[in-house]
Amino acid sequence: MSPEHLEWIGTAAACLTTGSFIPQAWLTFRTRDVSGISLGMYSAFTFGVALWLIYGMALGSRPMTVANAITLTLASGILIMRLRFGRQPPSDPNQKG
Repeated sequence: MSPEHLEWIGTAAACLTTGSFIPQAWLTFRTRDVSGISLGMYSAFTFGVALWLIYGMALGSRPMTVANAITLTLASGILIMRLRFGRQPPSDPNQKG
């Protein structure tokens, strides 16, 4: 397979994986609901994306670099929201309101 074909495959993969992440990130930003987000999993995911970004930059792969830069930005935002809003005390079931 030629390098041009591989670049197109990489670009398509980057668009699909990054694009699929956008609706969830948008919903989380809009609702600030982080109740279903695991801090451990999301920390590992964000760190992994940062490593993929470094790897893509080292390889000089534009699709990998751009996709992971976007995903890292979104994942970092969600992780920050998880840290900020995820520590709210549980609501009192006996409280009316």
